[in-house]
Amino acid sequence: MNSPSNRPGYGNPQLDRGGQAEAFDAIGDRYDDAFPHKEGQVAAAEWLVESLPPGARVLDLGCGTGLPTARRLADAGFQVVGVDLSHAMVELARANVPEAEFHQLDIADLRPGGPRDLGRFDAVTAFFALLMLPRAEIPLALESVRRLLAPEGVFALSMVEADVDDFAIPFLGSTVRVSGYLRDELREVVDTAGFDIVGESLYSYAPTSADVQPEEQIFLRCRRKPER
Repeated sequence: MNSPSNRPGYGNPQLDRGGQAEAFDAIGDRYDDAFPHKEGQVAAAEWLVESLPPGARVLDLGCGTGLPTARRLADAGFQVVGVDLSHAMVELARANVPEAEFHQLDIADLRPGGPRDLGRFDAVTAFFALLMLPRAEIPLALESVRRLLAPEGVFALSMVEADVDDFAIPFLGSTVRVSGYLRDELREVVDTAGFDIVGESLYSYAPTSADVQPEEQIFLRCRRKPER
């Protein structure tokens, strides 16, 4: 079986994600204004706080402005490392959570054999980060997450429930491309990637911005399966 580092399509340099980064650079801290109530993220972060030992190392993929996730995890005394494709988001996160470590990177950069090695983590979060990838890359990104986790590490994931693949949508005055699954298919993708789903929550969310449609959010609380 091919490893994630050499499978076709994963981190393919012909796939231009520059537009995604530029969109979130333009959005900046308007994102937090448009999504002021993040109950799902808050609840998932509390699960991590309750599940992890003091000083645990946590990776926040698609960290955005660092609010509320990285901020809460740092307040709990964890070693927080955040990653985002957007330079503007990384700068906001550094200002909001100065005691954490943030990097402007693509998730594909962290794949086994990829250009960046940030080490192993006790937990990983990916709140709405994977929906920015084409469907072909989501299972590969999940496999990378599994390899980034320590044995029995935990993973908190959220996606918007939608049957779309790399679909362009208007978003806070910019255009982004998104992918999604219906919930049964998402469960199957996550299970196949090597995670046991230990909890699930659903949230109906209506952003404050008129150009962002109401959405159904799926939050999965997962644990890394043992090596086969």
